[in-house]
Amino acid sequence: MSAVDIRNYIIGVQILSRLAEFRAAEKALQEQLAQLESLKNDAGLKKEIEFEEKLKTLMGKYDKSLRDVIAILDPAPRKGGAPAAAAPKQRRARVVKVYHNPHTGELIETKGGNHRGLKAWKEQYGAATVDSWLRG
Repeated sequence: MSAVDIRNYIIGVQILSRLAEFRAAEKALQEQLAQLESLKNDAGLKKEIEFEEKLKTLMGKYDKSLRDVIAILDPAPRKGGAPAAAAPKQRRARVVKVYHNPHTGELIETKGGNHRGLKAWKEQYGAATVDSWLRG
C-alpha cells in the first residue's frame, strides 16, 4: 500500500466519520422535534402555559413582582429552599437496670438488654425468671 493509498483511505474514513456524525445529529434533531411536537399537544402543559400567561398579566395589572406574589402566598418562607425539618428529638436517657442473681449473688447493671452476662442468664434460667430478678 502506497502513501497515496493510505492518504486516500484516511480521507475516506474521515468522510465516513463526518457522515456518521451528520446522520447521528440529524437523528437526534428528529427525536427532539418529535418530543417538542408531543409537548405541544400535551393538555397539562397547555394549562400551565395559560396559567403563566394569566398570572403575568395579573401581576402587570396590579404592579406586583414575582417576589411580591411569593411573599403574599408564603409569608414565612423557609430558609435554604428545603422543607422545614422537625427539630431533632433528644432521646430520653435510658434508666440503669440492676439485676441480682439469687443463685450466685452476682449483680449486673445495664441500660439495655444487650449485656453479655444478662443474655447468658436468660439462656440458662429463662427470660421470665431473669426479668423477675430486676431490682426496683
